Amino acid sequence: MGLTERETDRIIEMAWEDRTPFEAIEFQFGLAEKEVIELMRKEMKQSSFKMWRKRVSGRKTKHQNLRSEDTNRFKSKLQRDISGNKISKR
Repeated sequence: MGLTERETDRIIEMAWEDRTPFEAIEFQFGLAEKEVIELMRKEMKQSSFKMWRKRVSGRKTKHQNLRSEDTNRFKSKLQRDISGNKISKR
């Protein structure tokens, strides 16, 4: 995958955020949902990974196509301006 430590940390943070869809991660980092799951499995303790998978499986807010039409793009208060694959300075 060739990700920096900072990119990996940001992907994990976005994956944990309930309202950040996998599509946002794919847009910003080029990782499909399956690749995010693989990354999370590799980077997390097994128990934490299982807890995360249970939380996000089928969660409407984690999948753009399951969201209601009135839900616009969500931006976490912790998230700085990010465009494409660029991460702004914190």
